[in-house]
Amino acid sequence: MSEIEANPSRQRILDCAARLFRQRGYGATSLRDIAAASGMKAGSLYYHFASKDEIVIDVLNIGVVRVTEAVQTAVAKLPADAPEGDVIDVSIHEHLRALHEMGDYTSANVRIFGQVPPAVREAHKPTRRTYEEYWENLLTKAKASGGLRADTDPHFMVALLISSLNSTLEWFDLSRGPVDRIATAFSALVRGGIVSR
Repeated sequence: MSEIEANPSRQRILDCAARLFRQRGYGATSLRDIAAASGMKAGSLYYHFASKDEIVIDVLNIGVVRVTEAVQTAVAKLPADAPEGDVIDVSIHEHLRALHEMGDYTSANVRIFGQVPPAVREAHKPTRRTYEEYWENLLTKAKASGGLRADTDPHFMVALLISSLNSTLEWFDLSRGPVDRIATAFSALVRGGIVSR
């Protein structure tokens, strides 16, 4: 059992913080706001977190971990010999599903990452880098086996792909259709541009 699971008050604080960061952004969300949403006094937060930035780091990390786990779990269900294009399609779909359907943490991460202080970004960087490395390994393997165009730069493509997928939080509304709609469009774009089979 993790520390968060063993401490429901800590979990409640993080859940409320993630919701507020998603709705308002980093700067417009104070410790007092988080405490009020959590049903406690601001001073009580310090029993669980040393600062607002400590809360933010946890929210950012949880958001990326949830996306990472969703993608890796879906890919693990594919046959071992699944074509690279299929693995990329599933990864795109699960990334988008996690962003749009898995609650406040994933979308809060995307919304506030550019707003937080440099020290917070640095503290969060290892978690974010782990997910980026998953994608780089996936694309590098696909390129080595001939599944990507020879002139594809996996490192550059990962940055382009993840930022494009994350940007859908700004313009795609689930009330207008399912995530599958944009996942299919993204997959078609990627296959037409970098996947050779």
